[in-house]
Order: sequence, then structure tokens, then C-alpha cells
Amino acid sequence: MTATEPHAPSEIAVPPSPQVADPGDGGSGGILGAAHRALSIGIVTVVLLIAFEATAVGTAMPVAARELDGVELYAFAFSSYFTTSLFGMVLAGQWCDRQGPLRALATGIAGFAAGLLLSGTAGAMWLFVLGRAVQGFGGGLVIVALYVVVGRAYDERLRPAIMAAFAASWVVPSIVGPLAAGTVTEHLGWRWVFVGIPVLVVFPLLIALPAIRRTASGPADPSVPPAAFDRRRITLALGISLGAGLLQYAAQDLRWFSLLPGLAGAALLVPAVLGLLPRGTYRAARGLPAVVLLRGVAAGSFIAAESFIPLMLVTQRGLSPTLAGFSLAPAGLTWALGSWVQARPWAERYREPLVAWGMVMVALSIAAVPTVLIDSVPVWTLALVWGFGCFGMGLVMAAGSVLLLKLSAPEEAGANSAALQISDALSNVVLLAAGGAAFAALGGGSVGLAHTADASAAAHPAAFVVVFLPIAAVAAAGIWVATRMTPERA
Repeated sequence: MTATEPHAPSEIAVPPSPQVADPGDGGSGGILGAAHRALSIGIVTVVLLIAFEATAVGTAMPVAARELDGVELYAFAFSSYFTTSLFGMVLAGQWCDRQGPLRALATGIAGFAAGLLLSGTAGAMWLFVLGRAVQGFGGGLVIVALYVVVGRAYDERLRPAIMAAFAASWVVPSIVGPLAAGTVTEHLGWRWVFVGIPVLVVFPLLIALPAIRRTASGPADPSVPPAAFDRRRITLALGISLGAGLLQYAAQDLRWFSLLPGLAGAALLVPAVLGLLPRGTYRAARGLPAVVLLRGVAAGSFIAAESFIPLMLVTQRGLSPTLAGFSLAPAGLTWALGSWVQARPWAERYREPLVAWGMVMVALSIAAVPTVLIDSVPVWTLALVWGFGCFGMGLVMAAGSVLLLKLSAPEEAGANSAALQISDALSNVVLLAAGGAAFAALGGGSVGLAHTADASAAAHPAAFVVVFLPIAAVAAAGIWVATRMTPERA
């Protein structure tokens, strides 16, 4: 069995987890204990900076597009990031399994920073889009490498706590990021939103890299010589990246001619997905395949739905873009709370039902969003509804990461972590493309302009309903998938 072929579900016996002390404490055995303190602070800080950039970029992007006379390329500034990140994820999976996560992480952070600098200093929109592509490639390397670091450097009882710390590191950026980016953009210029982050990356690098070199460097099995990169998987990675790009392009240009790139994108995506994800993922086979599929269902449905909420609040309820964005910010607290709950020692034996209930909360939350289209429903209820769904996402996302590492052999952690991230990103691309096409076809306008000055253009309320309800149905399907995450005992 190779590193590209995960263990069959029937071959895995899941031993009972011992009851241990709170893994998040500061004792010698916790993630902030002496053995893990430097590593935990370093990698959580990396996630914190990535979170600040992700939440701030939406605020600065419209100003950048107008100043660079590139509003027509605005949507590609987002899609180029996702497209190249898919390739980076696959490459990182092989790199980490063969040589360890250290080089992949360092290269990814360097690429992420280089992309930010290129976008921040761009004199033309095509250079800005190119910088976003470079940044996406680096981000794909980083996220997979971080998962492998967690799998190698932290034992099983500590992984829920470090995943909860990752989730918590998004709370402050989700609340402060848009405001900080708006202030910087207004007083210093949009370029500083991009060029300021790379300088801050030096700090976590100095802290984390020595600890990674000590605890997680080198191949999983040092006695086995590192194998060459799998050319077939690299080819599939190029196929999935190009296919995702073509699919996004077709969804942004609703003309008959766009059917050709859309069909070509689908033709590239299908074999690439089947080759890169664990066998049985499409049918939710028990164990690892179900975990990978569930993460895609949860992340894709939630993020696709969230992408339409600010536009709905602006066009249908008359909120300003800033207020619309802030209506979602407090939900980051409940996401972190859900992650914290799944990290408790008692949650180990109830992980599968907790995740299933998390998907129930996500599906109900998405289905309830269109009620805000009714004028008699207060706008502030959306913050409560979305916070309810975010608590469910905190349970699902962190638990999925923990289960993936638990079900992966050490030499397969990179490939399986890459599969998890591919499932997240690709489902987001597919559902957002499908939702955007339906939205535009029903008079909703262009989703690519959702954050621009044209966002106040009239959009038919029915267009939003047709987006949210099918996405809620996808999330509801995740409830059944969640019941299949635990493999059958040998």
C-alpha cells in the first residue's frame, strides 16, 4: 500500500482513547507546556496572520481594482488564489510525506509573502492578479504543511486543543480585520494592507521553524529513502487547478460560449478529483473517505452561503457594506466556542454525534438566512442565526481535522491532509460557481461585483432564495455523511 492509497476502512481498528487531563492547560503536557510552547505560539501566529490577511483583503480589493482600472478582472483576483492553491496543496502533500513539512512550510510562507508584495506593488491589474496567484500557491503549501506538523509534533490527545487554537486565532481578525483594513486603506492606501503582512511573518518563522526542525523534520520513516515525486499526481494537480479555473470563468460569464470552458473544466475536474481524493470519497465510504467528503460538504456549503450574505444585506435591507460585513464578524466567537467544545477530553467518545449535530446546526442556519428578506424580520436576527451555524462549523471542522490525522498512517499524513484541503477548496469553488450562475440567471446580477461600488444595484429577492435553499440541502446531506466518519472496527 503506497502513500497515495489510504488504508481501507475495514483495516483500521480504532483503539479507545485514554482519559487525560485537559490538553489545553499550561502544564508540561499541554500545547503551551515546555515541550510545545514555542511551536504552538509560532504556528498559531502564522494562522493568525493568514486570518488577518484573509479578512482584510475583501475590504481593500475593490479600491485596488478601481485604482488599477481593472474592475473587469476583479473576480479573477479571488479565483486565481483558489486555483493555484489547489496545486500547492497536492504538491505539499507529496513534499511533506517524502521530506517532512519544514521545507514545504518555509517555501509556502515565502511564496505567500512574495505574492502579497507583488500585489501590493502592482502597477497594473494583471500583475495584481498574478500576485494573488503566487499567494494562493504559497497558501496551499502552508495549510497542508501545518496539518502535517500537527500530526507529527503533537500526540493524539493534544491535537483537538491545537486545532481549537487555530480556530480561535480567526476570532480577532474576523472582528477587527475589516475595520483595520478600511482604516489603513483610507489613511495610508490599499497597498499597505498587502505589503504590511510579510514583515510580520518574520516573527513566527523565527519561533516555529527551529521547533519544527527538532520535532517534525525529515521523512516519516527515516529508514526508507525518500521516493521521487509522483508525476501522475502532479499531472492530476495541474488538471484540478486548470479545471477549477475554467469552471469559475464559465460561472462568471453567462453566455452560450461559456459552456465550452465550463464543460472542459468539468472534464478535467472529474478524473483529477477521483485520482486525488481517497477511494470511496464520492460515496462516503466509512472512515477516511467520509471525513474528507464531510469537510468538503461543510466548508463548501457554509462559505458559499456566507459569500452571498453581505450582498443580500446591502441590496435588500439597505445596510452599508461595512455594517453588512460586521453583521457576520461576531459569529467567529461561536465558531471558536464550537472548536473548544470538541477539544474537551469528554468529547472524544461523542465525536461522531457532535459532528452530526454540528451539521444539523449548519443546515438550519443556512436555510434560515432568507427569512431576513422579509421586512418585518429584524436584520440583527441574522447575526444570531449565523452565530448558531458557526458553532456547528466549529464542531465539524476541527473534529474533521483531528479524525483525519487519527486515521492516517504517518507516511500518508501529507497526502491525506492535501485531500482534506482539496475537498474544502474545490467544494467551495463548485458551489459558489453554481450558486453564482443561478443567482445571475434569476436577475441577481454579477456576484463578482458583490464587494464593489456596484453592489447596491437592484437584485431580485428570489435570486437569493434560489441560492440559499439548495446550499442548505447540500449541508443537510452532510448529516448522513457525519454518521460514517468512524471506521468499522477490525
